Amino acid sequence: MPPAAGRANAAGDRRAGAGPYAYRPGMGYATKLLTTDTWDDFAALVEAHNGVWGGCWCMGFHPEGLSRSTREENRAAKLAHTRAGTVRQVLVYDGDDCVGWCQFGTPAELPNIKNQKAYERDATELPTWRIGCIFTAGRHRGRGVARAAVAAALVEIAGAGGGTVEAYPEQTDARPPQRGAYLHTGPEELYEQFGFVRDRRIAKWRWVMRADVPAS
Repeated sequence: MPPAAGRANAAGDRRAGAGPYAYRPGMGYATKLLTTDTWDDFAALVEAHNGVWGGCWCMGFHPEGLSRSTREENRAAKLAHTRAGTVRQVLVYDGDDCVGWCQFGTPAELPNIKNQKAYERDATELPTWRIGCIFTAGRHRGRGVARAAVAAALVEIAGAGGGTVEAYPEQTDARPPQRGAYLHTGPEELYEQFGFVRDRRIAKWRWVMRADVPAS
């Protein structure tokens, strides 16, 4: 089982406002890691959104990627990772309801990122950690769920030893409004709140952003 998962299970539910990456007080969200104990909560959120982004079940960043042809196969693959303890994912709760998540992991755990060739062309060293996709339930968007999810993921990363963390968000400034799944890695503004800075551009509207997270 990944160190972060074991630590969170031992500690119980974690408030995303704890530690050096506290989000605005009063949001009232709780967080848990995705484990077999929380799988049903995660699955209910994904199923309520038609498998999320065409049925990916948040598999795109994992080593096997989206090589399966159906959402049922993606679901089975995600469940297998959860059972094996090879997934690191913070779930955000509003009361008893899971309303969002933030996926994170090492480059070996999350090797697949968009614009891979452009990323590798100018890469000098891999980060210690990556933040993969983030997701918020439709009726909870604009209420700080993604910020709570990223905050909790950074707390988990700090507890697992910290290091250089990369994210791959979309630039929204000076860009026409977009619809759909383009923000599955989040907007730049979200990561700026946590001290991430641009490292290099890998697509017209996508940047590698980095932050150094100290161990806690």
